[in-house]
Amino acid sequence: MPGIFEPIPGGGAAVALDDVEISIIRSLAVQLLELIGPGPAEDAPDDPLAELFAEGPSEPPSDPVLKRLFPDAYSDPEGTPQAKEAEEQRAYSSEFRRYTENDLRAGKRETALAVIRTLDALNSAGEGGAVLKLSTEESRQWLGALNDLRLAIGSRLDIADEEDTDLLYRLPDEDPRKPMVMAYLWLGGLQETLVSTLMP
Repeated sequence: MPGIFEPIPGGGAAVALDDVEISIIRSLAVQLLELIGPGPAEDAPDDPLAELFAEGPSEPPSDPVLKRLFPDAYSDPEGTPQAKEAEEQRAYSSEFRRYTENDLRAGKRETALAVIRTLDALNSAGEGGAVLKLSTEESRQWLGALNDLRLAIGSRLDIADEEDTDLLYRLPDEDPRKPMVMAYLWLGGLQETLVSTLMP
């Protein structure tokens, strides 16, 4: 069925995508890559040990989408902490970010690239699109990328909880956010059916 991932024998998943859907997903993945930023510079020393201990940023990103993709590790989910506790949480988050964000960015870059590569390798059967077949590993990469894409779009739409999503369903067609909302909901359907193919 179009737009729904289904399990395939031997593991993995398949989905029928038309040319427009292929183009949309690829475009969104490219935009995500651009937002995450480039990897290590080409002139960086080829020293795996140095790369392992390379420090990343200690401050959270200013872009709200990147803040959503790379949130602070330490925060008070129950509310606003006292001044001293808030200061400690900022210090812990800063330290944690310094040693983890580079790896997190590399992982998100790799999943977005995996989506682009599989779509580029897809032999389209004419104007009707094609059936994308993913191995189990590729399915996991796609799942990560779909999640990141939905987080990015959800951040741009200011979606904080389920109530916000419900309101989006009722947006009038002339609302300028409507195309982004449709992409968000469609990617959610893809993500949900892909999850089900990976469950034992």
